[in-house]
Amino acid sequence: MKKIYALLVLLVAYSCQSKTQEDPKKPVKKEKSSEVEQHPLKTKIHSEFVKEVEEWKEYKVLEEFMVKFYKTSPNEALSNALELKNVVTSLKDSIKPAVFQSPSFDARVNVLYNEAERLADITFIPVVKKEEINAQVEKIVQAFAAFNSKINAVLSQKKFEDEITVSSDNIGLDRSKMDSISQKTLSDIDKKPPVKKFIPNQKLPKFKKNRNGKKNLKREIEN
Repeated sequence: MKKIYALLVLLVAYSCQSKTQEDPKKPVKKEKSSEVEQHPLKTKIHSEFVKEVEEWKEYKVLEEFMVKFYKTSPNEALSNALELKNVVTSLKDSIKPAVFQSPSFDARVNVLYNEAERLADITFIPVVKKEEINAQVEKIVQAFAAFNSKINAVLSQKKFEDEITVSSDNIGLDRSKMDSISQKTLSDIDKKPPVKKFIPNQKLPKFKKNRNGKKNLKREIEN
């Protein structure tokens, strides 16, 4: 009887220990999934600007590698996370084309790097849900789209400034020493039509002869 009682005590103790280990608040396994999710890229480099980034090798490598995340599963995303971080790091540390060397442009790069780093950090977390992985992948794709949008904006501004021409009225001004705002102002002035001055109709003065027979000028004022 004592043996049976002791056995029951052991079973109860083991059952309590198992429930503690299986506490849903503290799962011991990563919740991964092989289900593929779509993360479409909303903004790409405009076709007219593709040649402008053709020589930027680090960008081209990133652009090609990002394709892996447009249609991926949480499992695949985590397996590519560390490599993505390295690719973005190379882009961040690369020598950018002169037109992209500005604090605002660097800010876009930093946002992309932070999102890639976050996904890489998730690979070391023992507990993670597939929804969290998918959400982070979406943030990375959106950050890359914003990065492309910034590239398009910078190159559009450059194209606009390159197409500005100074009219013959402004010959003699050194356009190379003018900032973009001054150049735009001159362009706007050139495009404005000449202003026509309006002269109201006036009655011609009447001439009257005086007693000596000479003409005397007298302007009639209308009340």
